[in-house]
Amino acid sequence: MKNSFVELNARERVHALIDAGTGCEMIDPFDQMIAPNLVAQDIVPQSDDGIVVSRGMINDKAVVVIAMEGKFQGGGIGEVSGAKIIAALTEALKENQADHEIYPIIVLDTGGVRLQEANYGLLSISEIGNLIVALKQYVPVIGLVPGRVGSFGGMSITSALMSHLIATKKARIGLNGPEVIETEAGVREFDSSDKDLIWNTIGARQRMHAQIVDELVTDSVDAIKDAVVSAIEEKKDSHRSERADFYLSLLSELDLSKPMDIDTYNQALAAHQTKAVSAIHVTEGTADAAASVGYQWFAALTGLNHPVSSSASVYTATSDQFLEDAVVTAIVPNEQNPMYRVRNGEVGLMEGFEMGHLLETIYEEDKDKAVKRPVIAVIDVSSQAYGYNEELIGIHVALANSAAAYAKLRQAGHPVIGFIAGNAISGAFLAHGLQSSRLIALNSNHISVQAMSKESASRVTKRSIAEIEAAADKVPSIAYDIRNYQKLGALFTFLDTITEQTVTAESKATVIDAINAAIKDVRQTNDTMLTNRYTNDIAVKGGRVETNKVFARMNEEWND
Repeated sequence: MKNSFVELNARERVHALIDAGTGCEMIDPFDQMIAPNLVAQDIVPQSDDGIVVSRGMINDKAVVVIAMEGKFQGGGIGEVSGAKIIAALTEALKENQADHEIYPIIVLDTGGVRLQEANYGLLSISEIGNLIVALKQYVPVIGLVPGRVGSFGGMSITSALMSHLIATKKARIGLNGPEVIETEAGVREFDSSDKDLIWNTIGARQRMHAQIVDELVTDSVDAIKDAVVSAIEEKKDSHRSERADFYLSLLSELDLSKPMDIDTYNQALAAHQTKAVSAIHVTEGTADAAASVGYQWFAALTGLNHPVSSSASVYTATSDQFLEDAVVTAIVPNEQNPMYRVRNGEVGLMEGFEMGHLLETIYEEDKDKAVKRPVIAVIDVSSQAYGYNEELIGIHVALANSAAAYAKLRQAGHPVIGFIAGNAISGAFLAHGLQSSRLIALNSNHISVQAMSKESASRVTKRSIAEIEAAADKVPSIAYDIRNYQKLGALFTFLDTITEQTVTAESKATVIDAINAAIKDVRQTNDTMLTNRYTNDIAVKGGRVETNKVFARMNEEWND
């Protein structure tokens, strides 16, 4: 197609958007900042690691344009590629904080996490989201989803954080790809061979009806650039990641016990008006409401006996167990959950929006206080929900509401401490845990931290499970166990002496001491932007070496 934006590669897309003669690419292919984790697995790297970053002007406005190359590793995010985005957004934030207005524009053509680097991708996506939340206090962050790959996985959560999201009819947007849903939930839940089903559910036209895309444009350079100019000049912002009340009141009116008809959902959505949502209340019961590790640790850290929540799966309570009064949050399994895809501790629509709502309540309660309460997130989440209704309504939007709310609290001065007591998987971890100021983890063989189940990762990467496990010996970021995760520098405290997940008087005391130390460290360093992940000894010496190299190079070139 003549003048097609979709048919351009990432670098051509950047050049098409930026005014002629104004562009300056940052960390270009000649810098040779490739992904060593790919080389270690005998995967051919790319000299720009699939990310193009350029400063320039659009219609007399300073911009930084970031584009993903969908033809390289499916546009997946790994350590180097993620670091390029994070570094560029960090520099843009500094500029805006100094009253030098610059607009970030992100072209999304990505399957999400690069599974060959897995946990580096999850970390990077959480850090990208953190910066988008911070930048939106100054300027709109504009997202483009042209087509080809679309925007999937954790990067669909990123798309939901954008101030204004533009797409062509050739785009698809969803948290879980059709093949992954089929693998995890079965063909009856989602038939990945049914192309009509796919496009009618997650295609851009339906996403526009579902208020997940803000603007649908024709596939031409001129139309897309005009939409970007308009978004900049009008400072468009849908506040999509701050609409928990809207969605919770909508969901309460829908019958989600079976797959929804698309037209019925669209009509209900279009007619809906936001209604007040009741706060979650947790009281003491007569018997445990769940048997999960997360539930047991929530009870221990709040001092509540047999806690019972007014929510099906989201728990929150104040606690005097720490040096400071704190709020403890958790997501727990509920076999009677009316949302049938989240009965085993998954994070779905209600969990994401309810967590976003309760965190926003904490923000409002503390916003005028000189000292903000710590928030302790008990992490034991098996995965995000894999289901048709979840994709139709937009589970990625729900998870973005939770992630954005955690980031907002942290940036406002709340120490957010994530305690990994159980599994920390994929989008669930992005929504509940990865926006923490500090992460603490038990040393249990039963804890997995990863971007996807081994079965789904095998199907997507076309590698056997045995091959994936063998590659983990060379690349710790694709391993599933907590000890390899500790090597990445993501943990503030690794409780290596606690090898069992069950709560004992001794383990409870040790965990509380660790949380108190983490709160104290956040207070002393005033770290509101996740910087500890890159600056701690493990990160500097091994876990985030490539990240820090990219940061240094970006800072040098940006300020040259």
